[in-house]
Amino acid sequence: MNPNKITLPEAQQLVDQWIKTIGVRYFSELTNLAILTEEVGELARILARTYGDQSFKKSDEGGDLADEMADVLWVLICLANQTGVDLNEAFLKNMEKKTNRDKDRHQNNEKLK
Repeated sequence: MNPNKITLPEAQQLVDQWIKTIGVRYFSELTNLAILTEEVGELARILARTYGDQSFKKSDEGGDLADEMADVLWVLICLANQTGVDLNEAFLKNMEKKTNRDKDRHQNNEKLK
């Protein structure tokens, strides 16, 4: 495993190893779903203030976009591990689905030109 690059299977294995050695055990799937929602909200707050129309509040200072994205990914990986989802396989299948479904759709969308 290259310490500067990681594949999805390696990330799933790394998270699982961390949970079992440092984290004691996985939180329940429903708890992790709630945590995922919370983390997505924190990511949304930074994006809304950085790229949207909202201004930063004092309590928003120190927000780190990359760290919030990593938090979302972490919890998503936990849920994948708990439910037996191979994220690499799922992602590749999803890309194929999107490509087949949308191969002409976006090219022909006048709103995108």
